[in-house]
Amino acid sequence: MGCCNRSNGLIAGAVIGAVVAFLGGILIPVGNRIIKGTVEKEAVIEPGTTAYDNWVSAGANVYRQFWFFDVTNANEVLQNGAIPVVVEKGPYTYRTRYLPKENITLNPNETASFLLPLGAIFEPSMSVGPEEDNVTSLNLAVAGAYSILPEEILEIMIMLSKSSLFQHRTVKELLWGYTDPMLKGTVGLFEPYNGTYDGYYTVYTGKNDISKVGIIDSWKGHRSLDFWDDKYCNMINGTDASSFQPFVDKKESLYFFSSDICRSVSAGFKESKDLKGIEVYRYTLLPSTLAAPKDNPDNACFCKNLKTTKNCTVAGVLDISSCQGGKPIYISLPHFLYGSPYLRENVLGLNPNEDHHYTFLDVEPTSGFTLRFAKRIQVNMMYGPSKHITVLKKVKDYTIFPIVWLNETAALDDETADMFKKELISRIEMLDMTQKALLGTGVSIFALCLIAYTVGRIL
Repeated sequence: MGCCNRSNGLIAGAVIGAVVAFLGGILIPVGNRIIKGTVEKEAVIEPGTTAYDNWVSAGANVYRQFWFFDVTNANEVLQNGAIPVVVEKGPYTYRTRYLPKENITLNPNETASFLLPLGAIFEPSMSVGPEEDNVTSLNLAVAGAYSILPEEILEIMIMLSKSSLFQHRTVKELLWGYTDPMLKGTVGLFEPYNGTYDGYYTVYTGKNDISKVGIIDSWKGHRSLDFWDDKYCNMINGTDASSFQPFVDKKESLYFFSSDICRSVSAGFKESKDLKGIEVYRYTLLPSTLAAPKDNPDNACFCKNLKTTKNCTVAGVLDISSCQGGKPIYISLPHFLYGSPYLRENVLGLNPNEDHHYTFLDVEPTSGFTLRFAKRIQVNMMYGPSKHITVLKKVKDYTIFPIVWLNETAALDDETADMFKKELISRIEMLDMTQKALLGTGVSIFALCLIAYTVGRIL
């Protein structure tokens, strides 16, 4: 009788173990569905969700660091046609994006519209010197007028105003504006900025289709750009890079639109990183983003000027004059990273370094939120030879001249990281541990009881 009870007990134990293991196995897909449903619900841009609370606020501190290219041989360039030599001067740091979105409107078609206010506050403690530091730089007015005005008229304007190809200006003047003696108006790299807006933006909220969350439906009232003479280049693709759809797949590229460079771009997965105890996927701009059309045919429609780009063979720069009122402004990565060698041969003193000069996004893959980023771009202007303009008579070739490069960066703080881990990651880990514990315990009980029962039968 005791032997029978023992056998029955072992069988019952095996059954219980199997049930526990079964529950653990069942909990895996059920738990995954719960996680997926919860994350997707909180990722929708509507009042009451985590995504909305982060979306409407100013968020983490965003800083723009500026490094200027200080010309060391301006007189030799003018008098002897020497190659310009520059040294990097910076950083000069400003806090930006400190204002929350304005005029937020939730539309009936599951989109949301808003304006992004622009502003910059100087941060002396994060800078190498005051805004009043002087820089010898390209004359913005002369370079800007070079591609717009007839050479004879520009020569007269230069002579009357006693202007030259280079000028001495303060950091503050170059960035935010000064009264130019030749144009009799305000000139600056980012003038106007404070008190202005980017947008309107209209983005999808993700309600009823989470794959669309954050994707830009329109910018300034238009669903495509008009800067480029091609439908492909005028496409507005992806989000604004602050977030992407949840459950990011590292095998797929991320697409986003940047109004700073007047186009959409894509980023590819590079590596996984640890950010304050949170796993993030690092995405970077590919070298093909600014490649010459011969290497990346998709870039053919971004080539605007055959003369200055040597029949569209120059890599590493983007001519954005079409969205800058015709001014010859070129965007590149800092120090012409990934650019054609000739760019660094026409201006000496440049030293591209991928670790310091590439753009990246660190995206938390479950939520799709960008938790850290560094957007690094360089602002350049173009000038070239002239038979009529005195200050350009010694210039031998068209030169894309670097003026300043910037690093716009932000990362979540410790408090936000702890909250993120508590609200999302710890819950996922707890559910995962419960699943594994039930499955492991059940299998162990089942195996032990089955072994004991089999041994008992043999003995």
